[in-house]
Amino acid sequence: MKKKVLVTGGAGFIGSHLCRRLLSEGNEVICLDNLYTGSLDNLADLTVQPDFRFVKGDVREAFDYKVDQIYNLACPASPLDYQRDPVATANTSYLGAIHALELARKRGARVLQTSTSEVYGEPLIHPQKEDYRGNVNPIGIRACYDEGKRMAETLFFDYHRQYGTDIRVVRIFNTYGPRMRQEDGRVVPNFIMEALENKDITLYGDGNQTRSFCYVSDTVGALIRMMNTEDITGPINIGNPEEHTVREVAEMILEITGSASRIIHCPLPQDDPTRRRPDISLARKQLGWNPQVTLRKGLEETIAFFR
Repeated sequence: MKKKVLVTGGAGFIGSHLCRRLLSEGNEVICLDNLYTGSLDNLADLTVQPDFRFVKGDVREAFDYKVDQIYNLACPASPLDYQRDPVATANTSYLGAIHALELARKRGARVLQTSTSEVYGEPLIHPQKEDYRGNVNPIGIRACYDEGKRMAETLFFDYHRQYGTDIRVVRIFNTYGPRMRQEDGRVVPNFIMEALENKDITLYGDGNQTRSFCYVSDTVGALIRMMNTEDITGPINIGNPEEHTVREVAEMILEITGSASRIIHCPLPQDDPTRRRPDISLARKQLGWNPQVTLRKGLEETIAFFR
């Protein structure tokens, strides 16, 4: 059935891929974005489609659309971006969640919150399961994002318990792919741009900290499955359980690009997690979802985009 769908943050990296996928499946899509980190370039081929509508707006202010489903993606996700204005970041998570939930209540819509692996902080258990409560520094430089997302989860479940709001919560682990910004500041775009320009590749710390990288098409597929699965609220981890050191990623990018870049080291940023890998048992069981794109294949596609 054709649905009317609102995607907040839909001009961003993951959001633009989600809008595209929803349209391809025959839905009507409204994209709400203030373009703080999103870009109209990500939507250039969508604006001519009759079932797509872009609205420049901020989730910190109330919004109202007649929709069946709401995907709440609005929030800067890169430390470089969210630390630039930490108060705005916290408000985007908190007020954005309230406004998305209020719209869901008013319209009887289903609403999905894209939370983050950052709710686990510097994890004391490995891999991270959904019942782990996390180890987050509430006053650190990353807290505006970490605690903002934790508060959004709280609101979603309180609205569900108090008002019966039809919610879904996913915790997204590192996602990468085409349409990431060159100046995003995260590992994959940083390494790719440095490699393509034959600049030194900067590793923070010794490079042995680990991440799990999920290609964007896999992440978007999981979001849509989560939205359209009945009798489930989450939270559910969405990510690739294959763990790689940051050094391994840098070396793979050097190999694929044929770059002459050298690897150099800088101090590890404050509160930067040293290990991160999702346990996706719940996603496999309840959604029938498993990532399909290998890291090498995903990096090849992403590097081709950046070229």
